[in-house]
Amino acid sequence: MPVALDSMVPDFTAASTGGDFTLSAQRGKTVVLYFYPKDNTPGCTTEGSDFGNATSKFARANATVAGVSRDTLKSHESFKAKMKFPFELISDPDEALCELFGVMKMKNMYGRQVRGVERSTFVIDGAGKLRKEWRGVKVPNHVDQVLAFVQSLA
Repeated sequence: MPVALDSMVPDFTAASTGGDFTLSAQRGKTVVLYFYPKDNTPGCTTEGSDFGNATSKFARANATVAGVSRDTLKSHESFKAKMKFPFELISDPDEALCELFGVMKMKNMYGRQVRGVERSTFVIDGAGKLRKEWRGVKVPNHVDQVLAFVQSLA
């Protein structure tokens, strides 16, 4: 059962490009988790770049941004270095976080049904409560919407 809006997000620890990422270690800060399908693909690269360009604004609003996909840590490290992302990428190959947030969906890809990550973003407040979610995200202007919400919490 995915975590529900306005409920506490269970603590988790997951491998990231900066070492283990533990939700409870972020207490007191807003956490923005954005789930994306795959490293080095056009939409995911644009979305990551948009979050990267806004990182200092998120920091001023006392928020931490992290990207999550099923890619390996090695893939994430390469993607982060290539794109110079100033935030961590969390590797979720066993789909534990994807299941916690309910982002796995059947999608059409080139006429075939495939199971994949639905592009989604979640905002967790400093107390650990899920405050906002966007599902089926379209990349253009998305980061601006997330930033405006995060700033409203500050």
